Amino acid sequence: MQQQQQQQQADGRAEIYTYDSASLVYSCGWSVRPDRPFRLAVGSFIEDYNNRVEIIQLDEQRGAVHSNPALAFQHPYPPTKVAFIPDKDGTRPDLLATSGDFLRLWRISEEPGAGQQGVRLEKLLNNNKGGEFAAPLTSFDWNELDPRRIGTSSIDTTCTIWDVERGMVDTQLIAHDKEVYDIAWGGVGIFASVSADGSVRVFDLRDKEHSTIIYESPQPETPLLRLSWNKQDPRYIAALAMDSARVMVLDIRYPTMPVAELQRHQASVNALCWAPHSAAHLCSAGDDCQALIWDLGMLSGANEGGPAAGGGASLDPILAYNAGAQINQLQWSSAQPDWLAICFGNKAQILRV
Repeated sequence: MQQQQQQQQADGRAEIYTYDSASLVYSCGWSVRPDRPFRLAVGSFIEDYNNRVEIIQLDEQRGAVHSNPALAFQHPYPPTKVAFIPDKDGTRPDLLATSGDFLRLWRISEEPGAGQQGVRLEKLLNNNKGGEFAAPLTSFDWNELDPRRIGTSSIDTTCTIWDVERGMVDTQLIAHDKEVYDIAWGGVGIFASVSADGSVRVFDLRDKEHSTIIYESPQPETPLLRLSWNKQDPRYIAALAMDSARVMVLDIRYPTMPVAELQRHQASVNALCWAPHSAAHLCSAGDDCQALIWDLGMLSGANEGGPAAGGGASLDPILAYNAGAQINQLQWSSAQPDWLAICFGNKAQILRV
């Protein structure tokens, strides 16, 4: 990124835009619609019931990121994740999903003109069959290949697959032995999850009775916090463990042993994301204030005969960016794949890569 920065200064284009929120921010998600480029949702992190979500937009002509006050809305508890509907054609309603105590769908009205802008709650999806307590949702993933489906993960050990058009549960599975911290789709009916039980498990909705454990932490009681499924080459899943500076890359064909462990972070990794347009590139970010981009092109050729232990240990990132503060969140734009978003402190920052 440093070389690019010098080039882009010569071109008169910025490569970094920063948005300062009034509070700490944690969750963020890129809009996918072609008519809303460079739009993000950003969720606050306030240790209180009253939180909020802002819709921010890059104004390229003014060279600034701004928030539209008409599209900011209150949210109960800090949203653990925010994501726009994966609508690459821009033909579906403009929806945003958030997770916290429940899964919520919000409809955005962004037509210019008096009284036309705003966000309203479209659906509150609650599978709690009784009682007031609802187990908090740790994360969710919106299925790009079938946008009717959202999968959620919960501290109650379950994953729930929702049909969001009907507002009904499609499937609920006891996925792990302990809290489930993240979920990711790998196809129309295939998803993976990670848990406090230290395992990565893959589920196929055609056979709900069984799951495949593709990785278990060698250290007992080591929770796995995040995973990202490679959309361009679904053989690969990246995952990270709590308080670990390593990123594990798994090949689902060869369970139990990572095909690569990326070891250039100096502190805990908090977020990771495969490039939406490239099978070889992965980004990770963490408490060492760094966002690192890795080229894993060596994997596809090197592992046809099975994994080699310790792969990737000597690999250096191809790009490094220092945010100056611990990075909590990272999202790679599928609509503008030259751009990443990171969150740290009260800032959301978009970077040209």
